[in-house]
Amino acid sequence: MIAADHEEVLERVPLKAEIDIVHIRQLVRQRAKQYGMGLVDQTRITTAASEILRNMYVHADGGEATISAVSVQGRRGLLVTCQDQGPGIPDIQLAMQDGYSTADSLGCGLPGAGRLVDRLELASTVGRGTTVQLLKYLP
Repeated sequence: MIAADHEEVLERVPLKAEIDIVHIRQLVRQRAKQYGMGLVDQTRITTAASEILRNMYVHADGGEATISAVSVQGRRGLLVTCQDQGPGIPDIQLAMQDGYSTADSLGCGLPGAGRLVDRLELASTVGRGTTVQLLKYLP
């Protein structure tokens, strides 16, 4: 997982219903804008978070999202941590491949989210849950 030199939690929001995805997306965009990200980077981190939140809702019946301002190796950034207590991911390498899906989708969620941010870290234990961290550095 991402080792931050400093972390200030800005928001901690439960994901229990589909409408919560919209609410959390709005919070991510607001914080990205507040911390000086341009429109393109705001869209990137918001879209990446949306993909992960949708996965949490579909595969794990929800979870929790935390939005934090961080410093990682001297660089400031916005960190979105999505954590669930779902079934976990048995093969992380396979799940990170384009086209892999367990939900009859295009299979772009995890790898696509990773391409939109500066760092994506994923930890998962079968039967216990998954944590995904998305980091986008500030300008």
